Amino acid sequence: MHRSLFRGALFLACGMASSALLLPGALAAPAESSGVAQDKPAGAYLSHHGEHILVQPLSGAQAPPFPPVVLYPHATPTGQPVRTTGKQGRVSGRQYDWGVFNRGNGEAAGFGPVGEYGVAPWAEDWSRLRDKSRRKDPFDVLKYIALNESGSIWLSFSGETRLRNWFESRPNLGTQHNNDSGRFAVRNLYGADLHLGAHVRLFGQLVNGDAAGWNAYGYGSTYRKRLDAQQAFIETKWTILNAKSGFIFGRQQFLDAPSYMLYNRETPNVPLSWNGFRAYMVWPRIRIDGWDFVQTNDAQTKMFHDTENYSTRLYGFNMTWAPPDGRFMGDRYNSFLDLFYVGYKLSGTSGAIATPKGTEKGSNTRNNFGVRWHGIAGPFEFSLGSIWQGGVFKDAKTNQARTVNAYALNTLVGYRIPHDPFHTFAGVQTDVYSGGNVRKTSGAIGTYISPFSPQTNYLDTTTYMTGSNLISVAPLIKATFLKSFSFQVKYPFFWRYSQNDPVYKSSGAYSFPYQFKGKFVGMAPQASLAWQINTHLSWTQYVSRFMTSSALNHAGGSSGTYYQSNFVFRF
Repeated sequence: MHRSLFRGALFLACGMASSALLLPGALAAPAESSGVAQDKPAGAYLSHHGEHILVQPLSGAQAPPFPPVVLYPHATPTGQPVRTTGKQGRVSGRQYDWGVFNRGNGEAAGFGPVGEYGVAPWAEDWSRLRDKSRRKDPFDVLKYIALNESGSIWLSFSGETRLRNWFESRPNLGTQHNNDSGRFAVRNLYGADLHLGAHVRLFGQLVNGDAAGWNAYGYGSTYRKRLDAQQAFIETKWTILNAKSGFIFGRQQFLDAPSYMLYNRETPNVPLSWNGFRAYMVWPRIRIDGWDFVQTNDAQTKMFHDTENYSTRLYGFNMTWAPPDGRFMGDRYNSFLDLFYVGYKLSGTSGAIATPKGTEKGSNTRNNFGVRWHGIAGPFEFSLGSIWQGGVFKDAKTNQARTVNAYALNTLVGYRIPHDPFHTFAGVQTDVYSGGNVRKTSGAIGTYISPFSPQTNYLDTTTYMTGSNLISVAPLIKATFLKSFSFQVKYPFFWRYSQNDPVYKSSGAYSFPYQFKGKFVGMAPQASLAWQINTHLSWTQYVSRFMTSSALNHAGGSSGTYYQSNFVFRF
């Protein structure tokens, strides 16, 4: 990528975004009910694009003054807080019209989950607000600003301020030694989306963050960040071969992979972003996508100094097919089948492998060939995925090459109680990540790695465990109360896949004072509560007790309590 060309696009888009930082924050009034079913009398059956939706009666004459829950746990489209309805899922979302790929939380379209105001503002479409009679929210005036008489050139602002605090009694299974650690972080993500007609747009987003606390640890440039460009890209769109097609060039966040494999890095203040290009084509039932990126180097401490980290690359392609819809057990059936290839190139510390004496740095190429099938079948919801990971590791000191032969299995299968006003979902999540033999200095490496996906609400709330040398089985149950409260209880059990490989965290292998001789790592009962206070304000809380096994305690590990709270304002 030509550096001057990229920086030109970056500062053009960021210039648009900078004025968003001056917008005053205000508490918006609760939004009107936005679901399809809520516009009709309670207790009736509605038909929407051929799908039958049961509208549950309310206890009173009027709906409660709360918006529907629009917070989506971002680990999988299966088992969301509510059973989505209609061809394009919950109509409260502002996703572009990708047809059936907008179902559920919108992840199948390749731009991440989109709610009323989602985690992917670059994927939102507010062009409907050209009609001023459709503006119902005080912030709607900022979502569509016409810049010419016809309205074909228009600007949309987006913003997020997140306050996060968390407490850990024994961080990282007792290895961190910052006992009773309390941390606090604040971040701001403010952006602008400039549409130049129907075929060209520029998106820019700024980020800054800070962190504090007592007995704190781990603060780096991903927590403390002076003002910089999180995203800055240009997108061109057209119709080719009867497909809605696009090309995106510049700095961007990327979510078109199973989110248990690759996600935004939402725990710190600064999400992952990438520099390069992405191209996509979307037909009525088939979608293809290809990309080639280098990671943003966010280690800079000065304002607007983030550059490109050419030692970390991400490239690949995806094809998603939506099979024909059907009926199952008297209800609808629909699903998506993903076939994908995702390649990583890592070097230095990020590419290191575990050895008996610690870690060995080198260049690490991982080729991931995967398949995922997910959808709904009557009262059942499912996500079934598998990945084979090949590649090669070259030792930085000796230049010795070793092949990679690893795999992962990720499933979530559950049952949604039919016609239940709480949308109760009960299921079992199972994850298997292969491990190897740390004592071997030659031959194939069997340890699977997922370097871009530690997230709060997937494997475990604490994020102490990561997708390497691990077997996890987690029963869970979710329910949504009063249309604004979503509650989840989960009870994961963790084992090492191989006793010849260490226990891993997101930054590498754990090091305990004594040898860990067991296979059972422990269990981590946990609960989460999401409260959508109104359209713009949300509060999520997570609590977990990680109970380490007796074998891990003998090795020097320790059980601990974890609590996290997030108060978020979005528009």
